Amino acid sequence: AAATRGPLAVTVEEEGKTRVMERYVVSAPMSGYARRIDLKVGDPVKRGQVVALLEPARSDALDPRSRAQAAAQVNAAEAALAATRENARAASAEAHLARQELARTEALGKSSFLSAQAVDLARSNAARTQAAQQAADYAVNVARFQLDTARAALALPQSGAPADTLSVRAPVAGRVLKVVRQSEGTVRAGDPLIEVGNPDTLEVEAEVLSTSAVKISKGAKAMLDRWGGNPLQGAVRLVEPAGYTKVSALGVEEQRVRVIVDFTSPRDAWQRRGDGYRVEASFVVWEDSDVLQVPASALFRHNNGWAVFVAEAGRARLKPLQIGQRAGLQAQVLDGLKAGAEVIVHPDD
Repeated sequence: AAATRGPLAVTVEEEGKTRVMERYVVSAPMSGYARRIDLKVGDPVKRGQVVALLEPARSDALDPRSRAQAAAQVNAAEAALAATRENARAASAEAHLARQELARTEALGKSSFLSAQAVDLARSNAARTQAAQQAADYAVNVARFQLDTARAALALPQSGAPADTLSVRAPVAGRVLKVVRQSEGTVRAGDPLIEVGNPDTLEVEAEVLSTSAVKISKGAKAMLDRWGGNPLQGAVRLVEPAGYTKVSALGVEEQRVRVIVDFTSPRDAWQRRGDGYRVEASFVVWEDSDVLQVPASALFRHNNGWAVFVAEAGRARLKPLQIGQRAGLQAQVLDGLKAGAEVIVHPDD
């Protein structure tokens, strides 16, 4: 193969996937019973549109033993209410009698037939019986509330009865990306219901080894290939400052960094792509338009350096080289060789 001059680019290649730039997970704001969500993936939604309805949590059904206990509690509450009503009636009669006694005592006291002490005792008795009557009335109210509580535990939920509902609305305009929970059922506060986003705002997320990520800078060019169409152009928007540990398919722990790429190709070139589509990204970390280069398969180690065999007059001549950048199948030659020289690829021992 001949040593030639031409463009050369050093790239870092990793597999990635597309994702919507801003996606919103709509979750249940409270625990309750969610109605069935009729929206489908891809349906358009407007900002503020109702995407889900929540009802208050439904009561649990009672087993026979619990139902018998609840019925007995209702009977006990009814008896307690009847007893408090009788006590209130008796307290009312005593208060009425005390008021009559007070009226007679005050009349006799004015005529000086009874002492002032007797009048004060009558007034005290009337006040005491009045307070007892009020306490008995309060006890009746308490017993009535306890009876309502016992009956509520025993009551069955009525089907078709109107229930208070809470409307869950879309935070932004876009399309439905995922319906997490479509069927109706009980949900807890914070459970995801639906995901909304704009699929026209796509970016590429690639997980790059940390040793390669340090070579990629913001604004670097990226080639996006093997996605099902012609190669696309992109630019690095962000190299995340924090990495994470990921176990490879061979069981090796690797430190990875997410690199985010924006499309620079026209929208029509990638309009058929969606969220979560696979892509292979090649990040350009070095390039030059005029580089003397030879096939990397022609290089071999020689005296702590590199060398090639050059074909001259039917013989192989050893030529030590100074190598620069290496890009997969090609290597940059800085010194030791001229353009047009014939080098031997894959030389044997």
